[in-house]
Amino acid sequence: MDHIILLPVALPILAGIVLLLKKEYEKRKSLLLYVGIVLVVTGLLAFYGILTANKGVTLFYITETLPIYFKADMIGKFFASVVTVVWILAGFFSFEYMKHEKNEKRYFGFYLITFGVLLGLDFAGNLITMYLFYELMTLLSMPLVLHTQKRESIMAGLKYLFYSFAGAYMALFGIYFIYKHGTTLEFTAGGVIEAAVLRENSGLFLVVTILMLIGFGVKAGMFPMHAWLPTAHPVAPGPASAVLSGIIVKGGVLAIIRVVYQLIGVDFLRGSWVQTAWMILTLITVFMGSLLAFREPVLKKRLAYSTVSQLSYILFGLSVMEPQAMTGSLLHVAAHAFIKVALFLCASAIIYQTGCTRVEQLRGIGKGMPITLWCYTIVSLGLIGIPPTSGFSSKWHLAMGALSAEIPVFSWLGPVILLVSALLTAGYLLPVTMQGFFPGEDYDASAFKNKEPKAVMWVPLVVFAALTIMIGIMPNILTDMFMAFAETVM
Repeated sequence: MDHIILLPVALPILAGIVLLLKKEYEKRKSLLLYVGIVLVVTGLLAFYGILTANKGVTLFYITETLPIYFKADMIGKFFASVVTVVWILAGFFSFEYMKHEKNEKRYFGFYLITFGVLLGLDFAGNLITMYLFYELMTLLSMPLVLHTQKRESIMAGLKYLFYSFAGAYMALFGIYFIYKHGTTLEFTAGGVIEAAVLRENSGLFLVVTILMLIGFGVKAGMFPMHAWLPTAHPVAPGPASAVLSGIIVKGGVLAIIRVVYQLIGVDFLRGSWVQTAWMILTLITVFMGSLLAFREPVLKKRLAYSTVSQLSYILFGLSVMEPQAMTGSLLHVAAHAFIKVALFLCASAIIYQTGCTRVEQLRGIGKGMPITLWCYTIVSLGLIGIPPTSGFSSKWHLAMGALSAEIPVFSWLGPVILLVSALLTAGYLLPVTMQGFFPGEDYDASAFKNKEPKAVMWVPLVVFAALTIMIGIMPNILTDMFMAFAETVM
């Protein structure tokens, strides 16, 4: 029964490869039908595996001691659920958006392959399997960045590749040491290295840990290796930008959770200089990303800088190493994924319907695209942290966890910076809403008349907006699960 988790990994990868090798479809409807069926079937298989699988599955051995091993544990199931929901909805949004783009078959081919790779990353049961799919995630999502093949897209794709590889090699350095000194490579609550070994090699393992944090932090946009993100995300096609900012970056978050909580162990890291350095880097990133987003006039790039900031909310909660803070981080993984994908899809719908890319061009947009702008407004309130949205619940737990940890300076500095960042978030998101719905007396009412996109584009926006409110109203469904997980790994 547990072999079921291999199917949602293999199906979209094989289907994507077939699509790339196949000749062009004579009818576009045939292409969309093929992609739609693969997305839906993969989603059903993924959720069936999430609900039923508990034991591990070894696919094959790279060497006698290095198996490619899959296991659907709680944290993997959670990330896989978020990936599946987002990938299917953004995929259907793409059906309309990609109509006027070239090379649709190539786009959907890599879109499907990346879906399978992400599920492989989520269901990875040991360090070597996770690293394999982490590298594949970079390589196979890069064509989504390069899709338009313009000079800026190619340069952004290369920057994405170089930064990601540099980070992955830093992490690989740590993998060697964990393999040598650990009792296993399987993810284990509390860590896999004996306390005596950690004490004898404490200096070495602290260096190894900070290298792995920075290395995997590249994908999560953590300072000082964040610069690829605001370059790569805006140049990709709209739906690709959405999944890059909402989902791909979470691969770095998942890898960091695995390393800190299930390989090295928080008992060794708590109170060390590594924890202090990590908290400093995350808070710098939170403030810097919000400030850069506040100053950015291009909408998609503004949202990309916002991702830099919001991802480090998650990393800050993890760095505090306290159960409630970790609960807030995991809740923000889902909250941010749904909110940020919705924001990028709203921006994509606006660009698709009007061609407007800059914030100052959107005055009065709400008159012609009311559904789109209402969805944008609801998820924006969620990102700011206004109740009763998911963003409020996640940030409440983050702040309370930081205060409960009683770490000198950081217990109060963290919540203060999160609050300042929330104010900046309101400053760079809400002007679009205010000017969109209240353009002033001299506004030309015909500028955006009847620009609402087709249902295949606005229905996913409504679903994401509804999820933002539902999680905010009923957060205990998730927080109880997260708290239980946090207590097992600390």
